[in-house]
Amino acid sequence: PDTTGYCLPRQFGDKIRYLMEHVDGIHRATIATHCHNDLGMATANTVAGIIDGARQAEVTINGIGERAGNTSLEEVAMIFKSHPELGIETNINTTKICGISRLVSSLMNMPVQPNKAIVGRNAFAHSSGIHQDGVLKNRESYEIINPKDVGVDENSIVLTARSGRAALKHRLHVLGIELDKEALDKAYEAFLALADKKKEINDDDVLMLAGEHRKSTRRLKLDYLQVTSGVGVKSVASVGLDIAGEKFEACASGNGPVDAAISAIKIIIRRKMLVKEFLIQAINKGSNDVGKVHMTVEHDGTNYYGFSANTDIIAASAEAFIDAINKFVR
Repeated sequence: PDTTGYCLPRQFGDKIRYLMEHVDGIHRATIATHCHNDLGMATANTVAGIIDGARQAEVTINGIGERAGNTSLEEVAMIFKSHPELGIETNINTTKICGISRLVSSLMNMPVQPNKAIVGRNAFAHSSGIHQDGVLKNRESYEIINPKDVGVDENSIVLTARSGRAALKHRLHVLGIELDKEALDKAYEAFLALADKKKEINDDDVLMLAGEHRKSTRRLKLDYLQVTSGVGVKSVASVGLDIAGEKFEACASGNGPVDAAISAIKIIIRRKMLVKEFLIQAINKGSNDVGKVHMTVEHDGTNYYGFSANTDIIAASAEAFIDAINKFVR
């Protein structure tokens, strides 16, 4: 049955059950549901139809489709995964859901709304202090779905004025910083003062609150960076590092100036490292403004966060990479 979304779930399920009970030989056929989301009930109708006998659900990634869209594959799949008592097995590898969602969104140039169930960027985000404390103590307090089940590494704790001390402590831990109670209390007081001025507190704000920006004793330091780049030429970077007082140099080419700089650093460090996330914070005060780089580097199965700010975005990228390395060589 095709429904334009005007039926209530119970009505739609009753239609499926009526067919199952009154049509001769219906068990030799496969009933399919094809629901549209005009009234926001496509998923509910589809699930009701499956429960009452349909065995094919016509769905789409991210709920794309004409008008208000079609039934979301990710929503139906996770409903049945989260409720095994219904006895419905989709055989879908749900850990691929978020990756496929991003791919479809990119190819179609159709952003997913932030609060979209399952695949929206805020689906596992928590800003309320009570929610944050509950999730940190027991994920199931506010999350029926484990983020890893849909391909998300972990839930997102969004730091705002409503966040509590536990959320700040957790974020500091993720960034590789452990504070004693007295230092945490001072950082939290400063955090509340800053949160009154900013809607959200980002990671470099947290580092500054913890006094991380005043620490100059790093095992690895960038001595110099020279990059040659342009259109029609190969990007090449020369890097000099100071490692515990000893000088090292390396040169490498790459797919762009940032890649060349990171490749040169890797030659010196000689450890298996993978850049998992690379974010350049938007610059909105002119071309000479400071650019902020956030980077996540994986080493031996653990992710390490690196940050730097510089008017030279290539230098900031290299410094953020080195900042992350300092977390696992110290």
